[in-house]
Amino acid sequence: MNGNEMLFVAFPYAAFVIAVVVSILRWRRHPFTVSALSSQLLENRRLFWGSVSFHWGITVILVGHLLALLVPSGFELWNGAPVRLYLLEATGFALGLWALFGVVVLLARRFMVRRVQAVTTPMDIVVLVLILVQVVTGLWIALGYRWGSFWGTAVFVPYVRSLITLSPRPELVEALPIVLKTHVLAFFAFLAVFPFTRLVHIITVPLGYLTRPWQKVIRNRPEPAVYHPAADRTLERVP
Repeated sequence: MNGNEMLFVAFPYAAFVIAVVVSILRWRRHPFTVSALSSQLLENRRLFWGSVSFHWGITVILVGHLLALLVPSGFELWNGAPVRLYLLEATGFALGLWALFGVVVLLARRFMVRRVQAVTTPMDIVVLVLILVQVVTGLWIALGYRWGSFWGTAVFVPYVRSLITLSPRPELVEALPIVLKTHVLAFFAFLAVFPFTRLVHIITVPLGYLTRPWQKVIRNRPEPAVYHPAADRTLERVP
């Protein structure tokens, strides 16, 4: 097995196995750690601007990547007209800049706000750096290797599908520029560390709340004294 096969065959499969197995083990053995562990109470202003930009920018971009994987012919049909191709590329680049702004704000917040820094773990920094690498390389590709939405369906989509069907074709990415390879490898690295981060909460859906029995909450403290203004008036009339 050569280096290209190690990076674009063995590593993707290893990352997928780690993501699935560790996520299940963490959910089964340490369910209370599957949480976003919000730091909103420690600092809210930067979190708002960073989180909104990051989540919406990344989400829409991921949806676009997923659609390209599922219906590449639809992208090819859309890009058949130059105007639509320009519109798609410009929209994707703008979303990338929006996501970049959000990631930078969230990363800076981890270092600049002391209260947030106190609860920041090394894995928080690792996952944000990996996402930052992906966003930066994605923008680099959009500028230096334009029309990725057009040629990507003929290069990356067959490669990803070959991994899914267990018939990997690493030769499809062997001749690609280093920035494109970095973009792909950063995603698989993110996939491998994902179950060790607080982001794992996004794959949990609290369906158990729909079927579990009602819980009875019993107060274990004495009832607080109730103030009655009428009692004060009565006391005032006592000679």
